[in-house]
Amino acid sequence: GQAQQAAHGTSEADAPAWTVWLGTVLLMSSSCALEWTRLYRHEELLAGERAGGVLGYALGKLGMTWLGFNGSGVLWIALLVAGLALALRFSWLELAERLGERIEGLRDKHEAQREVAQDLRIGEQAAIERERVFEEVRHELPAEPIPLIIEQPIVEVPKSERVVKEKQKPLFAEMGDNKLPQIDLLDAAPGRMETITAESLEMTSRMIEKKLKDFGVEVRVVAASPGPVITRYEIEPATGVKGSQIVNLAKDLARSLSLVSIRVVETIPGKNLMALELPNAKRQMIRLTEILGSEVYHAAQSMLTIGLGKDIVGAPVVADLAKMPHCLVAGTTGSGKSVGINATILSLLYKAEARDVRLILIDPKMLEMSMYEGIPHLLCPVVTDMKQAANALNWAVGEMERRYKLMSKMGVRNLAGYNKKMDEAKARGELIPNPFSLTPDEPEPLDRLPHVVIVIDELADLMMVVGKKIEELIARLAQKARAAGIHLILATQRPSVDVITGLIKANIPTRISFQVSSKIDSRTILDQMGAEALLGMGDMLYMPSGTGLPVRVHGAFVSDEEVHRVVEYLKTQGEPNYIEGILEGGNLADEGSNLDGSPSSGGDGEQDPMYDNAVAIVLQHKKASISLVQRHLRIGYNRAARLLEQMEKSGLVSSMATNGNRELIVPQRGGEGGANAAPWDV
Repeated sequence: GQAQQAAHGTSEADAPAWTVWLGTVLLMSSSCALEWTRLYRHEELLAGERAGGVLGYALGKLGMTWLGFNGSGVLWIALLVAGLALALRFSWLELAERLGERIEGLRDKHEAQREVAQDLRIGEQAAIERERVFEEVRHELPAEPIPLIIEQPIVEVPKSERVVKEKQKPLFAEMGDNKLPQIDLLDAAPGRMETITAESLEMTSRMIEKKLKDFGVEVRVVAASPGPVITRYEIEPATGVKGSQIVNLAKDLARSLSLVSIRVVETIPGKNLMALELPNAKRQMIRLTEILGSEVYHAAQSMLTIGLGKDIVGAPVVADLAKMPHCLVAGTTGSGKSVGINATILSLLYKAEARDVRLILIDPKMLEMSMYEGIPHLLCPVVTDMKQAANALNWAVGEMERRYKLMSKMGVRNLAGYNKKMDEAKARGELIPNPFSLTPDEPEPLDRLPHVVIVIDELADLMMVVGKKIEELIARLAQKARAAGIHLILATQRPSVDVITGLIKANIPTRISFQVSSKIDSRTILDQMGAEALLGMGDMLYMPSGTGLPVRVHGAFVSDEEVHRVVEYLKTQGEPNYIEGILEGGNLADEGSNLDGSPSSGGDGEQDPMYDNAVAIVLQHKKASISLVQRHLRIGYNRAARLLEQMEKSGLVSSMATNGNRELIVPQRGGEGGANAAPWDV
């Protein structure tokens, strides 16, 4: 457009002067002729002689004759337009373009003003609608909100009589007959902490309602239960609101409230409510001395009572290992799992003497439980070698079978009944002989049997080193060891399905889960989600046997210095009485020579306790093969092969033929043997 204008401007400026005169002539001629053409019919009425003058008369009449009225009119108008442009030196095209630009600019300005006015009108309508919604919400809210029910937390745990007596200074030195450690060996609990104010609970409740309403979920907070670590808010969902909607909004709600995590409790027994567990701004330290010094722990009659920690309102939580009867513990690094195991062991040491409870501690890390070395409660030194750990479990299986035989012979159903019978016989001054003594002529008398607690700190490492045979041993102990007084506490960092197998989970219903890394791990250990939302540092979910609802417990903290003080005290009470042979066993690295007590290599097969049974099986089936002995005795391949080799040395079977078979060699009555002799009578 600018180039065109420049071109036009250049042509007009360079036009010769005669074009102006030509334009003037055309303008005058066409205007006069056009005037005559318009008024020639009324010439007699005009004052002059001719319409348009002489020039108009001449040109107009000529055009009328040649072109007629219409044609001449068009001609004179065209010449008038051309003459006007030439006389005034302008371009009709440039004039039209400038006029079009002006009109377009006016139109754009009008459109912009119209859009601004429309935006202002929409904004005013939105403001009016927003004000109307606020008015409706204001009218819907009650003038006085329903008061929040606040459950008062337990600020101070009632102390037991044992703590009160131990605090009293004796006038005379004690004789040292009390072998249980004193509570003052543990660090004292911290001072009383400030509780959450009612105003803060009310404000948080209203904020929960508002944030959930922003997400499209209407709830009403009806109660709040502040505790040492978390505060539980019980909520009542509105009609039509599903619990899964609130569960799916847990992370969004935690982010909107600036919290680390929020755990949603979908079911509260006895109530038609849900609950949200929010962490407190200030976390209270829970010491083991609060739990072990409580009246709940002191009043428990079981010698296997363990202190777990405090519940959400601060009440002590204790459990009976005899009723569990085994426990599965899981938790990531830093979740407080090792501290929880130490608290469990100390709970047992504070409740029972060495004659009542014995321990087998398996510690693959070589650090966590090595500090207990030398206490009188140990059945064997702290196990750090995984192959020795497998032998210890194998010994526990054998001990379980031995106890079952004793209880069956005594006519009792469990270890408590057996010990009661021993105490009654001792009170009468009687001695009950051992029916399975190796010296039947002079059998040794039976005595009380202690409970045996096996603690494994890292199950995954044990299964990785030893193999799947460990799973079978643990399953056997979990299935039958309860009545025999043998209990398992299994802990693992990685609760995957290859460690916590279905066989182990089916036989160990009691679970404790510290913080885990994912929902999958939580489902593996608890069969439900929730453990991934824990806070760590001892925060746990405890699921007792027979219930599908986990209980949130804040574990008690115990330091290494406290453990060392208790261990040093227990060492002064007596030396450990280790049982020989617990850590002895076959070479587990050998194929097939797993946990059946076979020699590690070589040796005389007749020394094997299975030798006579193997001979009887060979004579009964009139066939000598390794697979036959292995299948009937359920032993490994290497052990069965050694038994067959010893039978060959003893002259019972022949050497292996080229086809891999052995023949049964039976001696005749005269003492000579032959392949065709009659077989032995079994």
